[in-house]
Amino acid sequence: MFVTFEGIDGSGKSTQARLLAERLDDVVLTREPGGSPGAEEIRQLVLTGDPDRWTAETEILLFTAARRDHLERTILPALEQGKTVISDRFADSTRVYQGATRGDLRNTVDELHRLMIGREPDLTFIIDMDPEEALRRGLARKSGEDRFEDFGLGFQETLRHGFLNLAQTEDRCVLIDGNRAIEEVSADVATQFAART
Repeated sequence: MFVTFEGIDGSGKSTQARLLAERLDDVVLTREPGGSPGAEEIRQLVLTGDPDRWTAETEILLFTAARRDHLERTILPALEQGKTVISDRFADSTRVYQGATRGDLRNTVDELHRLMIGREPDLTFIIDMDPEEALRRGLARKSGEDRFEDFGLGFQETLRHGFLNLAQTEDRCVLIDGNRAIEEVSADVATQFAART
């Protein structure tokens, strides 16, 4: 199975992806942007620096290039070996971040995905979280990869609505309330995963 975790910055999706991976055998835990050497280099380009460093169109191309490398070098080989792949973000993030919030670019995102990626997850967990709390968490990490957090609360609220809309329109998506203790969220994810495998 190919499983992804999505949500706004600071929602806890990275933690939940790791916790689910710890429950399973024969699993590859990966992330986007990144997950392969070339994609990790692109990660530094898109997640650091001034918020206005790239236009939304350039971001779409960079994320798609990173995703293609990730797919070729990490995701598909692991799936072919019968492993479960859990990725912290995938194409849905580009659909929401660049396609829905930075101009009307969703058709561009979808067409590039069709041409260059052509693969959807089998199951996607969307961790829903209060944007103000998530932004506080995200900025508190001081990871240096906070270019998108620097767009501010309004941007995070728009992202949240994008992910909620995605959860309502895609059957593979499971909406999880992230405004709870980590252990409660993790138990909910594990229950939902078991019900779908």
